Amino acid sequence: MKIVNPLLPGFHPDPSVCRVGHDYFLVTSSFEYFPGVPLFHSRDLVHWRPIGHCLTRKSQLPLDRAAPSQGIFAPTLRFHNGRFYMVTTNVSDKGNFLVSAADPSGEWSDPVWLDQPGIDPSLFFDASGAVYLTSAGEDGILQSRIDIATGQRRTPLRTIWRGTGGRYPEGPHLYKIDGRYYLMIAEGGTEYGHMETVARAGSPWGPFEPCPDNPLLTHRHRGRHPIQATGHGDLVQSPDGSWWMVFLGIRPVDEHYHHLGRETFLAPVVWTKNGWPRVTTGGTVEMTMDGPAGPPCRWPREPERDDFDSPRRRLCWNFLRNPDEKSWSLTDRPGWLRLTGSGTTLDEAASPSFIGRRQQHFFCEVAARMDYAPRSPREEAGLTAYMNERHHYDIAVTHRGGRRCVLLRERIGDLRAVVSEKTAGAGPLTLRLHASPREYRFSFDAGRRRNVLLGTAPTRYLSKEVAGGFTGVYFGLYAAGRGRPAFFDWFDYRPRRGSAGVI
Repeated sequence: MKIVNPLLPGFHPDPSVCRVGHDYFLVTSSFEYFPGVPLFHSRDLVHWRPIGHCLTRKSQLPLDRAAPSQGIFAPTLRFHNGRFYMVTTNVSDKGNFLVSAADPSGEWSDPVWLDQPGIDPSLFFDASGAVYLTSAGEDGILQSRIDIATGQRRTPLRTIWRGTGGRYPEGPHLYKIDGRYYLMIAEGGTEYGHMETVARAGSPWGPFEPCPDNPLLTHRHRGRHPIQATGHGDLVQSPDGSWWMVFLGIRPVDEHYHHLGRETFLAPVVWTKNGWPRVTTGGTVEMTMDGPAGPPCRWPREPERDDFDSPRRRLCWNFLRNPDEKSWSLTDRPGWLRLTGSGTTLDEAASPSFIGRRQQHFFCEVAARMDYAPRSPREEAGLTAYMNERHHYDIAVTHRGGRRCVLLRERIGDLRAVVSEKTAGAGPLTLRLHASPREYRFSFDAGRRRNVLLGTAPTRYLSKEVAGGFTGVYFGLYAAGRGRPAFFDWFDYRPRRGSAGVI
């Protein structure tokens, strides 16, 4: 079986994985998006399906104060004594907490807040019954033993390793393998100098001996390779005894800009004769690699069109922060998504009337059929390519000069401009976006007028290198202004066939 990287394309950073029998479960970061911590299931480590989110209630995930790229940082997923535990940081609230569930696709518990500072928390359940919590502090990797039921510390907090000298030692995971304790961390920052390093000890408290061949994974020396910034990994052993690592990476366009976000990759792990893990034999990975043995377990492909016929939204959809439940509905007009605008717009770090899904392919086509009759320039609804509140492109349907019109607006930092405007008569509209690695093309259909071009915009202005932050581009439907609701009949997301997301 072949690995085709990335496993989870688009904004799926900081992966953590655990195995239960022959089933694998994986979580990733979600930052200011709600619901939080997407959860995936696989039976072969290569093919994954979404099964839910760990944080689905505001009581678990308050995001009212979450700035862009704040909220939920790197989660860790573990299984112990018949129960799943997910531990993470809400940097916009009270810090580190855990939730748990017997069924990962069901409801997860309310938060248990943890008596330990830092970010990127991880749990290790020792055979002795002790539960260790590691996290990334300002001066290195922190650790204590905790009461898993209450989150309280049972031992004083210690700094157990400061890494190998790379900046920002973070993303720690502690394992016990063949009688020794291995501590694996990320260093170098989640950028082009990113790397994964490892140390080991005879005790979970150390002292930790660093691997003489660190880093065990990095692409910091592969300037023209299509995969960059590899790191923040987690190890898992398959039933046949082989070892694997999930980790994040990016795929820059023109070597400098990445707009899809940090993605989840997979690679084999080998063990040296001296008992050290290493990703493949050289610490580097490729887009296509040899994967686990055994037959593939593929899941049914998600339909490219969401007809909004179900009263439950698909798992691919997210809100910006905690949504106003009155702002959207799938039941007010059966078969349609209703969005009702408020005084909040896409230009604010707040909770606009917005529902979006990740851009996961460089080459793709997006379309949405909408029924909307605005009555003033203060009312609008449409389709957006959204990175954050200061960097987004919008196809907006509004009312200007006594007529309904469709406009293309670009927001790039402090610059906000309408670059194109077309008249649109009454009746439903279809809004379209065609994506390629370097450019978005925006158009619409209205009545007999088909594929009316509004304009193009570069993808690089929605990249992390320009817009900042830790997320990736979303394609979203939105409404703004206190007026008539916008209704959406369907939404299409179609990857271009044969491109496989390769530039």
